[in-house]
Amino acid sequence: MKIKWIGHSALLLEGSRKVLIDPFLSGNPAATVSLEDITECDVVVVTHDHGDHIGDSFEICKKTGAIFVSLNEISELAAKEGLTAELMNVGGTIENNGVKVSMVPALHTADLGGTAVGVVVELDGISVYHAGDTGLSMEMVLIGEMYKPDIAFLPIDGRFTMTPRLAAKAVELLKVPKVVPIHFNTFPAIKSSPEEFKSLVKGDYEVIIMKPGDSLEL
Repeated sequence: MKIKWIGHSALLLEGSRKVLIDPFLSGNPAATVSLEDITECDVVVVTHDHGDHIGDSFEICKKTGAIFVSLNEISELAAKEGLTAELMNVGGTIENNGVKVSMVPALHTADLGGTAVGVVVELDGISVYHAGDTGLSMEMVLIGEMYKPDIAFLPIDGRFTMTPRLAAKAVELLKVPKVVPIHFNTFPAIKSSPEEFKSLVKGDYEVIIMKPGDSLEL
């Protein structure tokens, strides 16, 4: 599987299917992909409906025919907009179009549904944990134990989500072999240091610092 960090919290997973997570493209100064660049997509996953996460998801689904996956209330709205939508909630797992999505707890607000979530996306035998926006939580112990992600993408901005110090503790709780910091430096208010995060992670964990537009292979 190839994973591209588009910028901010937006990821593109490419394998037997193409999956976009939190595709905030339009208005994202860090985005390395535009809405016009997206011509194919199978599944769009959204962790919550803040604008920097739900982003262009509806437009992408309308354009490509992708399945929309999110919290129950957000997916209900998507369905009313004519999209093919999977409704789900925390603790649930759905599988559609060869992609398995599990919804896990996050500590963060939202509008529809009232909360944000994290997601574990499984594609081609690889499990990717995208924490969405979250604070540090002991739930991460269970996420690591029950879903055993191969890689985690953790926010480190320190204002709306975890500080680098707390995100480093999250790695320890998750016991995930590979981790990538995201959700930082997009805007002045969320300036943070991935190098500080990396220096604080203790143990046999690989911290991969990416730049928007970078890709990695699993």
